[in-house]
Amino acid sequence: MALPRLHLFELEDQAWFPTVIRDLATDYIRFVQATFGLHRPMIEPLAAALEATQSHRIIDLCSGAAGPVPDLCRALFARGLVVHFTLTDRFPNVPAFERAAAGSGGSISYTRWSVDARSVPADLAGFRTVFNSFHHFTPKDATAILRDAVAARQPIGIFEIPERSVPVMLSVLLTPVFVTFATPFIRPFQWRRLLWTYLIPLVSLTCLWDGVVSMFRAYRLEELRALAADVDDSFEWQVGQIRIPSTYGHVTYLIGYPPAPS
Repeated sequence: MALPRLHLFELEDQAWFPTVIRDLATDYIRFVQATFGLHRPMIEPLAAALEATQSHRIIDLCSGAAGPVPDLCRALFARGLVVHFTLTDRFPNVPAFERAAAGSGGSISYTRWSVDARSVPADLAGFRTVFNSFHHFTPKDATAILRDAVAARQPIGIFEIPERSVPVMLSVLLTPVFVTFATPFIRPFQWRRLLWTYLIPLVSLTCLWDGVVSMFRAYRLEELRALAADVDDSFEWQVGQIRIPSTYGHVTYLIGYPPAPS
């Protein structure tokens, strides 16, 4: 059954939303992605695009709590690709960025200031990535992200796990159970994580609401093709979907870059 795209609001997007709850929620998302290796289907298309564009500097937009970046960085190095990631976000989770950078051996850095994915500063030049955050944007703003990359002649890769499908949606409804069991294993240990998960379950409720909304907001393949077609046909655009092993889900991607000189 096809679900309509509904651009409802996500709590984490709101400027008024408490930073502590936002950071704990993005920590949980990062933990789940890393624990279950949900990033693995992203490796092949990302590596191919980096090789095609000869890119070594990656500007990660909407980084949350660093998401899959540390794992992807290690995976790319294992393939012989020497890359450097710079983490950015409209609401930077600086403690998470610091941890990711500290454990990267110099391969990850970050910005402390707010970076708008629709208007990236010129000094942040490099292959732009957006992992599991593109659905946060309306079609108008999503198009603005792509147009900004095209205007700057910077390659861009969009990778999304959120998916508008009934099986994935049903699994998301179990989010409070997953948060309850995962919380003791999330590092670094923080007493406030226990407070806002077990005594006052705002982290669980935030992850549930934002998780369901993310699925309704997710773009389908044909919608990504339409966005790319509306931006610029001078870029080479690739749209695809790869199954995540042992799940009902997929990684959906949109990659665009300037054609190589003749």
